[in-house]
Amino acid sequence: MNFDVASIKRNTSGAPAYRASSNFPLGMGDSYSPNGGLFTATNFGVSAFIQFAYRLSSRETQALQSQLPKWANEERFDIEARAGSEATKDQMRLMMQSLLADRLKLAVHTETREGPVFALVLAKPGQTGPQLHRHSSNSPACGTFTLSASARQADGTPTACDVFLTLVDSEHVHTGARNVSMAMIAGAMPLPGMGTLDRPVVDQTGLSGTFDFSIDCAPEAAAGPSVQSPETPPTFLEALKDQLGLKLESTTAKIETLYIDHIEEPSPN
Repeated sequence: MNFDVASIKRNTSGAPAYRASSNFPLGMGDSYSPNGGLFTATNFGVSAFIQFAYRLSSRETQALQSQLPKWANEERFDIEARAGSEATKDQMRLMMQSLLADRLKLAVHTETREGPVFALVLAKPGQTGPQLHRHSSNSPACGTFTLSASARQADGTPTACDVFLTLVDSEHVHTGARNVSMAMIAGAMPLPGMGTLDRPVVDQTGLSGTFDFSIDCAPEAAAGPSVQSPETPPTFLEALKDQLGLKLESTTAKIETLYIDHIEEPSPN
């Protein structure tokens, strides 16, 4: 399956990575409003396009970066492509796989291995926290996709669905998302600015459907072992339990990992 036309160009603007933009979310989610089959993404690293093509989690994408050559991690690229007007997001993922194989000579394989993981589970059976709510037909309508910090609701969650929005200052890290599955939440951990984890996180909550959530905690550098005063924001793990009603448990599981066999720097169009 291929795009009808496609262009890959090196981005020479010098813009920082956070200036990357696309016309719909490139993460694991399904959010996609029909747009005439147009795919546009500006100022992204190669790993972001591989993430989109193979539906990788944030942690899987980070692990992938260690396999990439120096140019792939340092250079930024723009892609503009067009498919049939009725193309779905999953069809565009397959088209991106073909495009990367054609222009970057990308070859990959997957391996499944048993290994240590953190299981995301409910802290109390059958009960979620006050800042984790099931998304339903009564939830506010999804807004237009944007990562702008101003495009958020009063509770800090994005107006758009299927995308994580993180706001960081010297004392707090606030992350919110709407209409995301528990698998997506697990795959996004650790959330930006909320510390590091030494193993993947897998969803074992048993919760189906999609959810809206917001979580507020201390930044990684300020996170301590416990809450010292009512004014001190909690650590990530404390907030995970008290605000979302979730916790992490050490266990083992079979994990599928994407490995890069070959990749080449794209030649100019």
